[in-house]
Amino acid sequence: MSEAPRKHSLTLGGHRTSVSLEDDFWSGFKDLAAARGLGINEAAREIDAARAPGTGLATAIRLAVLRHYRDR
Repeated sequence: MSEAPRKHSLTLGGHRTSVSLEDDFWSGFKDLAAARGLGINEAAREIDAARAPGTGLATAIRLAVLRHYRDR
């Protein structure tokens, strides 16, 4: 059984945007941000700046969360 993604609001470069993430990924994203000593928006801004062209922000966040836990 899969969990439906929910929209979460972020501010990137002064602009509001939203990403749809499953609750487990959102929780993991908050853990990732805290581990880096960043707020959610700052962590999202870093991920946004580093993502490959054509990769959506939600996908980039999921991949960052996966790497965060894999590399621990």
